[in-house]
Amino acid sequence: MTSWLKDLSFSALIAGFVAVLVGFTSSVALVFQAAQALGASSAQTASWMWALGLGMGLTSLLLSWHARQPVLTAWSTPGAALLAGTSGVLMSDAIGAFIVCGALILLCGLTRVFERVMDRIPMAVASALLAGVLTRFAMDAVLSVKTAPALVLGMALVFLLARRWLPRYAVPVVLLADVALAGSQGRIHLDAVDWAWARPVWTTPSFHAAALVGVALPLFLVTMASQNLPGVAAQRASGYQTPVSTSISVTGLATVVLAPFGAYALNLAAITAAICMGREAHEDPKRRYTAAMSAGLIYIALGLAGGAVVGLLAAFPHELVAAIAGLALMGTIAGGLSSALKEERHRDAAILTFLVTLSGVSVLGIGSAFWGVVAGAVALLLQRLRA
Repeated sequence: MTSWLKDLSFSALIAGFVAVLVGFTSSVALVFQAAQALGASSAQTASWMWALGLGMGLTSLLLSWHARQPVLTAWSTPGAALLAGTSGVLMSDAIGAFIVCGALILLCGLTRVFERVMDRIPMAVASALLAGVLTRFAMDAVLSVKTAPALVLGMALVFLLARRWLPRYAVPVVLLADVALAGSQGRIHLDAVDWAWARPVWTTPSFHAAALVGVALPLFLVTMASQNLPGVAAQRASGYQTPVSTSISVTGLATVVLAPFGAYALNLAAITAAICMGREAHEDPKRRYTAAMSAGLIYIALGLAGGAVVGLLAAFPHELVAAIAGLALMGTIAGGLSSALKEERHRDAAILTFLVTLSGVSVLGIGSAFWGVVAGAVALLLQRLRA
């Protein structure tokens, strides 16, 4: 831990905070909807936040510390959307499905099946996948000009000025300046914050075939295809060769252990991880792991504080969160596109992967990240057949 403190910088700490801010505020409402769809009480919903925060924090800390690389985990956002759309499933059956989903993720890690699949994806396609995922998020920052022009345009101006004179601290400067601006406009609302510690609530799992087929299997598929796939792509596109099987195994095991308390599915992060992997986090790539570890500590605090800290994060205006994410990801998007289009022999597959991923199309409940890779793979296959 001493070496972590030596490697830690203010920019890495802020990058970790921004990653958590973006991750929580962009999808926490979806997690609440998922819990409510399964009939969770207010205590159980707080327990979900406790389990997810603790799970993401501990796995991010452990994996980043072990690999000395930025490895950030997250809850499964498409998994939450899947659960939010379910009906007639008992909470105990859902918990059993969460455990089975975690066991399947763990099995993928232990058998190295998922890593073998990722090893066959060219870097150009992986970079295009990452750029497509992140560009969709950055476009939200541009569109937020419609609802908060002064706030967003002010952020863009401060960012450009900071990039000119304080490039390493551009994101922290923008964040501090615009929190002050949003506060002066009365757009930060703290009245709904519930200052209370979260308490874990155990739910005894039950295992029924209907829930395993209708919940566990789809949850596993969307988590692997829509979350872990772009998560690994983000690492490799940023130049990190993090042990894939180890990371997948740890998230699967954490899901199994914490599922009875509400951790429905943990996985590798992509968008928020990219914030911790960019130059804004640290000039030295070898020290960017401190940003992911900082995010891990904040996640643990979020889990322990439950609704209080979640409410605090939700107090920030949506436009501020979208804009700070878009600005923080600009460098990573540019790097991904540059890497994707660098080799002419992979260019068609890369641009096809980028466009399909950017489209946001969802087929059979599986997100565009998976179909982007499928499109790129088909293009590469046809190209090789032609050759």
